[in-house]
Amino acid sequence: MTIPEKYGGLGFGFVGFGQVLEETGRTLTASPLVSTVLLGSTAIQMAGNQAQKEKFLPAIAEGNCLLTIALEEKGQHNPLKTSCKANQKDDYFVINGRKQFVLDGHIADHLIVVARSSEPSPNSEGISMLIVDSSLPGVKIERTVMMDSRNAAIVHFDNVKVPKEELLGEQGKVWPILEYILDIARIGLASEMLGTMQEAFDRTLAYIKDRQQFGVSIAVFQALQHRAAQMYCEIELCKSIVLKAIQAIDGKEKNLAELASLTKAKTGETLQLVTNEAIQMFGGIGMTDDEEIGFFLKRARVAQNTLGDYNYHLDRYAKLKGF
Repeated sequence: MTIPEKYGGLGFGFVGFGQVLEETGRTLTASPLVSTVLLGSTAIQMAGNQAQKEKFLPAIAEGNCLLTIALEEKGQHNPLKTSCKANQKDDYFVINGRKQFVLDGHIADHLIVVARSSEPSPNSEGISMLIVDSSLPGVKIERTVMMDSRNAAIVHFDNVKVPKEELLGEQGKVWPILEYILDIARIGLASEMLGTMQEAFDRTLAYIKDRQQFGVSIAVFQALQHRAAQMYCEIELCKSIVLKAIQAIDGKEKNLAELASLTKAKTGETLQLVTNEAIQMFGGIGMTDDEEIGFFLKRARVAQNTLGDYNYHLDRYAKLKGF
């Protein structure tokens, strides 16, 4: 849906794709849409040259290629704290370092590795991206299972030689493009989170209407009605924010970074509220695998922290607004 027609895609745009992501959130669909489409495909489209686009985009559209970004190195999201090195030697780069929380890294055919091609620095200078075949000598992938039962990976690079033709964008100067790619992925992930919170809320309402206590439905208790009303209002705000942000991608609006952080922060905050309240209202059964509502809380916690949690994006939004 996001790949142009000339590369075998539909060119349908992100607003339409956002609705698909919302449904994957409702059904807790475990798929490579975030890793391959939101991150991998977007990186190729934004930073790739013509040869790279012709090689990867049709394969992604056909479902024959899985991509992901190897970005994170610490326990908390901070793309500027990249210490993985990519030193150029003649006509190739040598990559050394370690990446963690690589989404679908254990099944990806290629990894888009974010590394420094100059001396380590706290700023954006010297950051490069390279397409690395996951089967190359020196690439070691450790599969990990997360709280939501999905998979990420820890990837080690030990003197991995990558041809210079696999460089994405300009060497050492891809930070603005990388930040744009991440913002698109954050908004797409927020679309999924919107679907998750709506489904969790709908299931919670259905449960409290059905559950009997003291001879009546617990939905008649005013305290639960107030809590449900608060969740409803917060979800409605999230709908507006997500729609505005995803429209900004297709509209190529200049304030995309602000909208991305605003959206990720708000949906993260609301998703935590809704899933916490869902478990509270379901009671003890909600903590067991016999009742599916617990799966929504587990997915929520992983999604909230992927590509930056509430605190990260609240701080980033404040800085973008000049505070």
